[in-house]
Amino acid sequence: MAKKKTISENDIISSYMDFVLENNENPKSVYAFAKANNFEESKFYEFFGSFEAIEKHVFKAFFDNTLSVLEKSEDYKSFDARNKLLSFYFTFFENLTANRSYVVYALDRHKNGLKSLTLLSELKKSFTTYIEGLNIETLDIKQEQIDKIQQRALQESAWLQLLLTIKFWMDDTSASFEKTDIFIEKSVNTSFDVLNIAPLKSVLDFGKFIFKERMHTN
Repeated sequence: MAKKKTISENDIISSYMDFVLENNENPKSVYAFAKANNFEESKFYEFFGSFEAIEKHVFKAFFDNTLSVLEKSEDYKSFDARNKLLSFYFTFFENLTANRSYVVYALDRHKNGLKSLTLLSELKKSFTTYIEGLNIETLDIKQEQIDKIQQRALQESAWLQLLLTIKFWMDDTSASFEKTDIFIEKSVNTSFDVLNIAPLKSVLDFGKFIFKERMHTN
């Protein structure tokens, strides 16, 4: 049988996902994988350097697809940071649910915890950049180094929250994963309530006022 002359990145990803789900293991080699799917081995390397690279890309693709859907919505564009993040979560987990068998297979193969999984590294880069772009308000200390620390802490805590939500979703056995929906709503809203710095800013402003008044009096 003649080899396929053209094959796309998505074709390779789809074939890979089908293979691991049907065989419960990775292909033995790129050569064997290409042969089984009737395309030249060199075509594989035009898109990916390894099977691990495919796995990383799959999770980033879930993110990219989520953002693509959201950015087509005029309502989403008008949302504040809290509602944008909620919309992201619900859409992202719809993507995961549509591919649940593969996601559970890929993550369950690793026994050292979700946080350290290298296959989520590309997802983390994209997600933390997304969090940065939401411009979530932090304390205005007016010191560049502290501002950077605040932003870094915000991104890392948001990433940890996403990991915890993925773990919860993987363990969720409720119909239509309704418990995950509740978890998302409560966790995101709670995190923003904690980050609500308006009362703290008022206290700091009042403190500055008192300090200035005392300095003036003295």
